[in-house]
Amino acid sequence: MLDPAIIFAGVLNGLLAGGIYVLVAVGLTLIYGVLHIINFAHGSLLMLAMYAVFFLWRLLGIDPYVALPLVIGGAFIFGFVLYRLLIGRFSHGRDENILLLTLGVSIVVDNAALLFFGGDTETIAVPYAGTFVELGAAFLPLPKIISFVASVLLCAGLGIYMAKSDTGKAIRALAKERHGARLVGIDVDKLFAVSYGIGIACLGAAACLLMPTFYVTPSSGYAFVLVAFTIVVLGGMGSFTGAAVGGFLIGVTESLGGLFLGEQLGQIGISLIFILILLFKPTGLFGGGR
Repeated sequence: MLDPAIIFAGVLNGLLAGGIYVLVAVGLTLIYGVLHIINFAHGSLLMLAMYAVFFLWRLLGIDPYVALPLVIGGAFIFGFVLYRLLIGRFSHGRDENILLLTLGVSIVVDNAALLFFGGDTETIAVPYAGTFVELGAAFLPLPKIISFVASVLLCAGLGIYMAKSDTGKAIRALAKERHGARLVGIDVDKLFAVSYGIGIACLGAAACLLMPTFYVTPSSGYAFVLVAFTIVVLGGMGSFTGAAVGGFLIGVTESLGGLFLGEQLGQIGISLIFILILLFKPTGLFGGGR
């Protein structure tokens, strides 16, 4: 039987990890909620953003947290242009075409990263990486605390933007009824691109928050996007609230699973809780809401 203090520390570390998962999952669920497709390029674009953060640090000495506005803005522009010039133009309005195009983007990005960046593991050595904050029996890495707080603030800001701004209201209307939105004069194609851009901007933010404590390789994005897919389904497809709750739930489950079952078997807990929730609520925790 583990000491309660150790379990408490595991829960805290799981919440910190869950904050990053939430940010990745929110971008994925936004794209699904508006475009009604699964973005197969999500992991590859996260990896690309992580390399952007790495090279900003190596070439210009820009701290990953300081790079947040730059990478978020760059990721939004990249996602917007990618949708306007490729995905939206060649999908011809068909969801199955978008799925194939995002899969193609993923393959091209992964192989281009391997060609230009190589397969070596790259990390960032920030001076505060070894700083810990003591909270009871838990010693929490300072970078993870910063990343958690920043992730929560960014998700809250995005939620307020979607609820209060004219663009956010238009996106929500588009997510519920795209034909009706077109009839009332909303530029549907532009909002599709904006929504895709915001989803990729979430990946840019996640990359900045990940790099002080993680590494990047051409395949590193998949570790997070697989968890993000699980969170999106678990919380309810298209639900922002579900993505937030599911992200923290998966983070804590992964951490406690590692404590009780060992690091190699810790991922089993994610699969178990995923199966149990879908058995009792097949639409996910907050299924039906967007």
